Amino acid sequence: MAEEEKLDTDEAIARLNVALRLQFRSALQYSLTSASLTGIEAQAIAPELITYGDQELADARLLVEKVVSFGGTPTVEVAELRTADTGREALDWLIETEHEAIEALQQAIEPTGREGRSEALEHMLEHMIMRKQRQLDLMARARRED
Repeated sequence: MAEEEKLDTDEAIARLNVALRLQFRSALQYSLTSASLTGIEAQAIAPELITYGDQELADARLLVEKVVSFGGTPTVEVAELRTADTGREALDWLIETEHEAIEALQQAIEPTGREGRSEALEHMLEHMIMRKQRQLDLMARARRED
């Protein structure tokens, strides 16, 4: 197998840690937002956000496992969290930060190569991106005013 087709573990660890820092924020931000929303419209989306927070935490654990399995040390840093005065502001922040997290997960795919473990990592990251995009779609619909 050509060198460029092999997993670059050092680069994968670095990029996974970038994504992990944002993934920690995702889990916490969904939980913070779901528990602090007020108003009847905001309450309608809160149960979905709780579920998303749980899924984000599960994905954070998967990222930690990958970093450790590649011989790295997982980051313990958490990206910036925010509270918001309105449900609209809270959703805007979640949408913004989830776009950032998706981009980091996408960047973590690049050094994966073509080995079996590379393909497994790529598939895992793509699954996370797909789930996050579904979440973004729901928040965009909830945020829209007709």
